[in-house]
Amino acid sequence: GGAGAITVKDVLAELEKPGRDPRPVFKVAQRSDGVNDIRDLKPGMALQGTVSNVAQFGAFVDLGVHQDGLVHVSQLADRFVRDAREVVKTGDVVSVRVLEVDLARQRIALTMRTDVRIDRTSTTVTQPGPARVATRAPDRAVAAPSAMAAAFSLMQGRQQSKA
Repeated sequence: GGAGAITVKDVLAELEKPGRDPRPVFKVAQRSDGVNDIRDLKPGMALQGTVSNVAQFGAFVDLGVHQDGLVHVSQLADRFVRDAREVVKTGDVVSVRVLEVDLARQRIALTMRTDVRIDRTSTTVTQPGPARVATRAPDRAVAAPSAMAAAFSLMQGRQQSKA
């Protein structure tokens, strides 16, 4: 069986008619000229990107520089957002501004907020009101054991004593 030649011709004839394509409009992010690499990004730059992944803590956005940027949940909207999935979904085309670029770690911090003032001469970011940009604590050489780690080692000890 399969589709005969007449069927394919019929489909092509229908698709040639204006306004007859049943597919939804496919929106694609506008790429900025001269922005092809993470080194081309500067704080304050306004760009369009495509949401590549969404987690509770934020959304990753493909800017076309081979490294996705992160819009932290606190930077997704001018209002409080509990979960990034309330605001964006994978495939969404979004307008973002670059907050900070960390070349050593290959990290790009982005914002979708309109009330954030970006100091283009440094990597510090200021915001009106009591909210402020969360800064990541420096990596500790030796992390203190967490409650989860303590519970896990306790469970392992119990498992070994049974064996």
